Amino acid sequence: MVGMNYPMGIIPTWLALLVHVQCCMAFSVAGHENTCEANGSVYYVGEWYFLDSDHCTQCECTAEGSACARTECTSLPSACIHVSHYPTDCCPRCEKIGCEYRGEVYDLGEQFQPSECEQCTCEDDGIARCLVADCAPPPCVNPVYQKGKCCPECKDGPNCYVDSSRTQVIPGGEPVWVNSCTKCRCHDGQDAGYWEGNRLATCTRVKNCQT
Repeated sequence: MVGMNYPMGIIPTWLALLVHVQCCMAFSVAGHENTCEANGSVYYVGEWYFLDSDHCTQCECTAEGSACARTECTSLPSACIHVSHYPTDCCPRCEKIGCEYRGEVYDLGEQFQPSECEQCTCEDDGIARCLVADCAPPPCVNPVYQKGKCCPECKDGPNCYVDSSRTQVIPGGEPVWVNSCTKCRCHDGQDAGYWEGNRLATCTRVKNCQT
């Protein structure tokens, strides 16, 4: 076939086909050069991928090479109390929003009573704010704490000690003769400083009385 002459402008069919195949094979080879290698894989122009070494970095394969940008994580809600960070994720996830108080978890807006004396609310900022009852001093020397109640109660009613020895207790209200010569009375609501730490009775002794 070498040295064969053909009329000008006329090319045999088989020769035209050979030229076409060589052209296309050259284009395909040139296309393979426009690839990017990363993560042990080959990416073609226009493909996007994340780096295995940094899940926050996303790249695009371009004709000039890989063009990468790092993702900035948004701030988690202030009321987030359970954060998870999965190995394949770039940014941490907030799994639970609410308040944590003394090891217990509460929903936003939820009201709860962790003890008889506390009334709490889970606020939108994830902080539990509580009101604590202010109990007045009980008018007795032997108050009892009842289950489900905050402040102690005087089961036997108001009372007080006769003297500083604190060995004898008398009921509140009317004066009480503690012996034949001594009459005592507990402080009551009419007295100044009512039960502000004063748990002793006021006593009077009859003059020249012999017990």
